[in-house]
Amino acid sequence: MSGPLSKIPTGMRYYSGPEARLRRSIEDSLVSIFAGWSYEEITTPTIDYYALFEHGMGRSLAHHAFRFTDTDGSMLALRPDVTSLVARAAATLFAEVKRPLRLCYVAPVFRQQPQSHAEWRRESTQIGGELIGANSSAADMEVLAIVCEVLERLDLDRHCSITLNDVEVFNGIAEQLNLRPQARNEMRELVDTRNAADLERFLARYSSLEDSHSFAQLIQLSGKRNILSDARRLIANPRSQLALDRLESLWSAIESLQLADRFDIDLGDVSRLDYYTGLTFKIYVKGAGARVGSGGRYDGLTASFGRAEPAVGFVLELDALTDVLLDRASEPTLVASSSGETAQLRASNLSDLFRDAREKRTKAERIMINLSEAVQ
Repeated sequence: MSGPLSKIPTGMRYYSGPEARLRRSIEDSLVSIFAGWSYEEITTPTIDYYALFEHGMGRSLAHHAFRFTDTDGSMLALRPDVTSLVARAAATLFAEVKRPLRLCYVAPVFRQQPQSHAEWRRESTQIGGELIGANSSAADMEVLAIVCEVLERLDLDRHCSITLNDVEVFNGIAEQLNLRPQARNEMRELVDTRNAADLERFLARYSSLEDSHSFAQLIQLSGKRNILSDARRLIANPRSQLALDRLESLWSAIESLQLADRFDIDLGDVSRLDYYTGLTFKIYVKGAGARVGSGGRYDGLTASFGRAEPAVGFVLELDALTDVLLDRASEPTLVASSSGETAQLRASNLSDLFRDAREKRTKAERIMINLSEAVQ
């Protein structure tokens, strides 16, 4: 080989000493939080068929995987994503298991090319959870509540921003304009880059000048509850309106739990639109060079593996969280295991349900939300 063996490949690194201990402490703490919400840990293969990731992530994202040929000629890949593997397990290994499934994991993922200049690692560790088999506001709120508990445990809750959107807002507009796939993708790119002027010119080809101006204003909308009423004045199609209703229902629960200072609504965030089917969110922490996590609803994913069912989940980037905590003057106390019997929670009111859940979790009680009886 060319080059000294003392060097390591770009995008890879060692961890040792206090940093290695902190990483392990974060892992253990987050797994204990998942256990407190009745999530079971799952370990997935490191190597799998490349085609699985093409179906799960989409071809453009799967293309970043490290690929190689098996002895029988099959194309394999180092795991670039965990959700695809969990979705296949749900549809096959756990096909007969009672729903909903609650699964969590800690796993390194590998990508040939970094996602951005800030996200330079080609090997990174993800900690995530998947809630499969429940399509309700309560299921969406459950994953958001877990995210909030994680940030509280890491003492990052006063320095975070969780941005919410629902991809059906965009999909409703694209349907109203009768956009073909290529035009829809072009519109998404213009929205995602916040290019209001070019977006308005693009929309003028498919709608009146007044409507194109109104639609272009959507990418400017970010903030708290008030932007939902602003959005309703700009768009009137039923599909988008239903998505706004779902966001408002979640926001009401967030407000009732006194968590609104940690959340924002951002209707201009439409990245990875094809992967998600409803709620989407991204997690930012002050001091991190990039987002520390993301998630959302992906009801179409398990259909690729033979069984269509609703699903929602999220992933946190261990490397980003560790970097932020290392820069702090003091480390948070991360030990708090759940113990005792599992408390079964049910309520017809979303706010009451999660107020009870969060109260029990502050006492380190293990809980399970009965989503079959929870508010839809």
